[in-house]
Amino acid sequence: MDTITKTERPQTPEQALVAEYVARARKAQAAFAYADQETTDMAVRAVAWSLYKPEHARMLAELAVEDTGIGNVPDKVTKNTRKTFGTLRDLLRAKSVGIIEEDKAKGLVKYAKPVGVVAAITPSTNPAATPINKAMMAIKGRNAIIMASSPSGLKTTCKTVELARQALEALGLPPDLIQALPKASKPMTDALMKSVDLIVATGSQANVRAAYSSGTPAIGVGAGNVPVIIDDSADFKDAAEKITASKIFDNSTSCSSENSVTILDGVYDEAMAALKAAGGYLCTPEERQRVLSLLWVDGKLNRDLIAHDAKVLAEAFQLAPEAHSAKFFMVEEDGVGYDHPFSGEKLSLVLAVYRAKDYPAAKEQIRKILDFQGRGHSCGIHTKNMDHARDLAEDLEVVRVLVNQAHTFGNGGGFNSGLNFTLSMGCGTWGKNSITENLSLKNFLNITHLVTVIPEDKPSEEELFGPLWAKVGK
Repeated sequence: MDTITKTERPQTPEQALVAEYVARARKAQAAFAYADQETTDMAVRAVAWSLYKPEHARMLAELAVEDTGIGNVPDKVTKNTRKTFGTLRDLLRAKSVGIIEEDKAKGLVKYAKPVGVVAAITPSTNPAATPINKAMMAIKGRNAIIMASSPSGLKTTCKTVELARQALEALGLPPDLIQALPKASKPMTDALMKSVDLIVATGSQANVRAAYSSGTPAIGVGAGNVPVIIDDSADFKDAAEKITASKIFDNSTSCSSENSVTILDGVYDEAMAALKAAGGYLCTPEERQRVLSLLWVDGKLNRDLIAHDAKVLAEAFQLAPEAHSAKFFMVEEDGVGYDHPFSGEKLSLVLAVYRAKDYPAAKEQIRKILDFQGRGHSCGIHTKNMDHARDLAEDLEVVRVLVNQAHTFGNGGGFNSGLNFTLSMGCGTWGKNSITENLSLKNFLNITHLVTVIPEDKPSEEELFGPLWAKVGK
């Protein structure tokens, strides 16, 4: 009997189907790999417009809420358009073809090249916005991309990709530059991850770990659980309004949504009053217990309650009549860890509130929260004391520290801050990720370095070792 080599082993039907998708992607990418910058940018514009177009943005937002059962339509419309518009701005300002950087002093010239075929693992929280966000970056790098959707977001993602493919066809470009697997199955996703050149995984930490262990170069994101501080110098009204707008956006589906606020003891009442005026309702101890018992089932978040409207939660939690007009719900907490579920990510309109005697205590409080969940991701502070903000940035193990901002709108890029627009945020090794920045075009490029001779740059031994010799001798 002939020995069957590894490459000759019969494929399962799902593996065979994935192989067909990858083959089409490779053919399309080969045809697009040498496109000039103008053609490339026009393709990116077309993909962006396929979601940004008002009727498409709304239709896909409605489909996403119907498909997944989470979030709300108006905010998903905003997400579909704002993220797409901002990402398009960033991409059109960058070069991705030919020479993208030249350093004459170092004799270096950098040339951008595609990475090839990208697998994008996409979440149910953003089944339209995330696929297009990744597709725009991939196309800008002259790559092809294949989406592997979460089960609940599959219908929306497939429709989103269909519209993007139509947009490419209208330009005379290969539609197979963008594809979506027709089923959400682990075997198909695993087969896809092993068959491509790069994986970009957004979603559950299980998906991120699977991407990293696939044997294919991978970029993943860490878990969110954003803690923020309100210190004694803050503009309480401004802080409360920004926290509220961020917390309630798309019913807290964002990984950048505030999950806790730590308030300095001396201004606790004033800050809480501002949060209540902005739309927050403070649960009584009895109501807090009901929230706790219903929001988690067998230690896991209750899918029937996460990312649902405030009125739905108020009824489910049997809150007081005045809570039924609230925008979100606050619960006081003093502990952190598995025995204190409110200290973790809640994916719901529930905000944990801590109090701290002073700023150093507040910093230690959010450090504990991040060490429990969300390490590497981000934190925020509302303050007029930039020394506090700088201290957080210097001392805490997070990639982003936002100052006086609505976290959901600033963390993934904003028009009034320097972070690039994205829906995938790296958390560094703290969050077991390979990047310490927002996912961007550079993650979708290979770079060739042209190296030429420059005047010799060789210091003396004295310059390099002199300080050591002076201290301990040769």
